[in-house]
Amino acid sequence: MTPTHFALSTTFLLGLTGLTFHRTHLLSALLCLEGMMLSLFIALSLWTLQLGSMNFSASPMLLLTFSACEASAGLALLVATARTHGSDRLQNLNLLQC
Repeated sequence: MTPTHFALSTTFLLGLTGLTFHRTHLLSALLCLEGMMLSLFIALSLWTLQLGSMNFSASPMLLLTFSACEASAGLALLVATARTHGSDRLQNLNLLQC
């Protein structure tokens, strides 16, 4: 495994473990998701550069577009949660209440 692949895999796994174990605040979960998406973007960009083909050149931009949409939806949920519940702690949220 090359150092680049190791660094990207480690970055993705750190984001995944952060998402798994540190779920106290919604903002920290969103930051872990964003870190995972950025590591996937860099990995996909490097993969298309290594391939040298123009067929897959739009894939990193498509992933970055979906990542921006995910971030904006997450921030909208964060603002709505902070307004209705007063904080972004995930333990305060109850999915059965409206």
